[in-house]
Amino acid sequence: MEYRNLGRTGVKVSALCMGTMTFGDSADEAESERMFRRCREVGINFFDTANGYAGGRSEEILGKLMADSRDDLVITSKSGFSVRDGLNWSGSSRRHIQMQVEASLKRLKTDRIDVYFIHRYDPDTPIEDVVRTLETLVQQGKIIYPAVSNWAAWQISKALGVAAYEGLSRFECFQPMYNLVKRQAEVEILPLAQGEQIGVIPYSPLGGGLLTGKYAGQKPDEGRLLSNQMYSVRYGEALYHDIAGRFAAYSKDKGYDPATLAVAWVASHPAVTAAIIGARNGSQLEASLKAAEVKMTPEWRAEISALSYEPPPATDRLEEQKNRAAK
Repeated sequence: MEYRNLGRTGVKVSALCMGTMTFGDSADEAESERMFRRCREVGINFFDTANGYAGGRSEEILGKLMADSRDDLVITSKSGFSVRDGLNWSGSSRRHIQMQVEASLKRLKTDRIDVYFIHRYDPDTPIEDVVRTLETLVQQGKIIYPAVSNWAAWQISKALGVAAYEGLSRFECFQPMYNLVKRQAEVEILPLAQGEQIGVIPYSPLGGGLLTGKYAGQKPDEGRLLSNQMYSVRYGEALYHDIAGRFAAYSKDKGYDPATLAVAWVASHPAVTAAIIGARNGSQLEASLKAAEVKMTPEWRAEISALSYEPPPATDRLEEQKNRAAK
């Protein structure tokens, strides 16, 4: 297993991060334990969860599993999405963040969360308030590094500016969606992370299962793209399925499981610290774990990237993008 620096924090994490969204949901406690043990066996020291995963069961199960190795692990959690019905059970108000951190600490049975993400942008709470709330939690020792997921670059930049101006703890990690069919992060999020030396742990490297090859040329009976409306909308574009088909054929020709190459491609971006992997069972997990063995060169990455599309530059000056590519 390769280990990388998490931005400029000095913390070293495995190049694969195990996402525990399935723990307590599609993976029962016994299967979750098998996957956790397997991840530790191959050297993963980085685990990602959230307050809302499986209604809090993900954190509870992870808390039990990590009890004898807590100080060897880097643990993340999040808040922002609704966790129950009611007016104030979502968002990024000081009240909600504080409550959710306390609840996560209890479920995880730990005294601190190493990396704490604001799960989504809340238009009803000023960015300044979010940054100050996270600073309070850092000072209390309940979280160590503030982080953010699903924010736009301008929102992140404003938060970094507030933190710098007021001398507060800044975001030290981003968690964007990123895979071969969802490449918007390449436009501003990943360059911002590189420029500011901030860690990046992208989620959904398999595109909700689209890039595993099981949707290429056939319609399986089950899978998130069929059963989950959110994923059906997110990955419903015909272009994405065309890319997935080309990628599946390419992977087969190279002798790789598509899931392995999809994860390796995400992890190979220079701005990426660790790709978040996930699975419903140990069998699914193995293909993603094999990505740690893939030594992807810049040339190989470019070859795979050519199967997809390149997102337009932030300024829409396509002529400059083409001129750079020609050099």
